[in-house]
Amino acid sequence: MAAQKKKRAAPAKKRRSWLRVGAGVLAAVILTGGAVAGSGWWRYTAPGPLPAPTALDIPHGGYASTITALQLGHALSANGIDDYVFRAAIALTRHEGQLHAAELMFPAHASMRDVLSVLRHGKPVLHQLTIPEGLTASQITALVQAAPFLKGSVAGLGEGEALPETYSYLRDSDRAALVARMKQAMQRQVETVWKGRDPSIGLSDPAQLVTLASMVEKETGLPEERPRIARVFLNRLSRGMKLQSDPTTVYALNGGAGPLGRPLVHSDLAIQSPYNTYVNTGLPPGPICSPGLAALQAVAHPAPGDELYFVATGSGGSHFASSLDEHNRNVSAFRNRPQDRQPAEPAHSP
Repeated sequence: MAAQKKKRAAPAKKRRSWLRVGAGVLAAVILTGGAVAGSGWWRYTAPGPLPAPTALDIPHGGYASTITALQLGHALSANGIDDYVFRAAIALTRHEGQLHAAELMFPAHASMRDVLSVLRHGKPVLHQLTIPEGLTASQITALVQAAPFLKGSVAGLGEGEALPETYSYLRDSDRAALVARMKQAMQRQVETVWKGRDPSIGLSDPAQLVTLASMVEKETGLPEERPRIARVFLNRLSRGMKLQSDPTTVYALNGGAGPLGRPLVHSDLAIQSPYNTYVNTGLPPGPICSPGLAALQAVAHPAPGDELYFVATGSGGSHFASSLDEHNRNVSAFRNRPQDRQPAEPAHSP
């Protein structure tokens, strides 16, 4: 008989346990309902302690993961609000939409209402990576590898394949996918520029356009000079003259690792490399960096003129010349500057 009584008592004990849990949840719902609809409204709308706008990565896994992430980020701790109250608030406001898992930006002093609004309607945080004009493939690869909140690695980025631009991406995006976007952006841009080019430039295909644009990109940082420098190179190509571009020689010396770190000397100009335009006639076999849109457009629409030479002024620009005599005078003026008596090897000196 005693055993039978114990068996009959167990279900009753379990029911009492569930009743206590149900009562607790109901109390939380009622409490939060009061916060939303009654005199306790301040508990739902009261500012939280978050001192500044903060991005939190809300993981997948339902409400429990969401609550944990928010509490760890101190986004929901004002007024002793706990998990049960927050769950109740979610349930009572479920008609406002589903909660989303993503990296989201929560405003400073976000209230529970603010937090729920962000969870339901906030846009994922976008991170940005800027690829400046004129970087080599190895330099761009290093930038992408060092960029935060990305996963995976970069492989197979060719010279001149990535379009210099600012790219937005979500947390945990794949590096290879981001690089693929850079390549697609360059392909689209080159196709557009090539279709709209001045047909008289004499280049045979888009690859030559990118190669020459990469040289223009490296030769000057002044936007107004790019079309003029492009014209010098095109004039020399049409006459069968060596291009004699210093940046191609630097590329021949270090393979695009970055600045050479010293001035070029005469022995550098004799290095045997297909990229050394002091030794070889015509364009190098490929780009020496990733040119930007302005450099591409400069080659596609060069300035008019018969100039064949240019040399640095020493103050950021270039002196252009149509004859060798005029160019030699410009070179002499460059070398005899009072502020810099060190010899330099100007571009395009024969």
